[in-house]
Amino acid sequence: MSFKIVAKYIKKIDFELSKPDKVLALSKNISNYKFKIDIKSDRYKDNIIEVQTTLALVPKNEGIEKINALATFSTLVELEKNLTDKKKLEEIILIRIPEEIYPELRKIFIYIFENSGFKEINIDENVDFKKLYLSRKN
Repeated sequence: MSFKIVAKYIKKIDFELSKPDKVLALSKNISNYKFKIDIKSDRYKDNIIEVQTTLALVPKNEGIEKINALATFSTLVELEKNLTDKKKLEEIILIRIPEEIYPELRKIFIYIFENSGFKEINIDENVDFKKLYLSRKN
């Protein structure tokens, strides 16, 4: 065991469609938006870190109105006390934790959209976090 998840929770949800015209525009132009994943981590205690995985809806191009739609899922992770390998730590934070919690985060995000009237929301069921990690390193 190099890590153990000790807690998982929704840290933030932001879903704001302030005017009816935004709802109608998003319904018609959902294909002009894409989903973006962001991962951040902070040390909480000596051997416990908080990994925040955010899923957000963002415009594909400039000039498209930004919609506030994001969900941040926080995971508290206990690391082995002797874990000093930076590469192994990066892989835990950027690959293994997101792989484990992504299905829950995706489910939350879809729930928000579907219950706001957007039945045709399409978010990838699987994300290759290892591929994303390797592409960031290059």
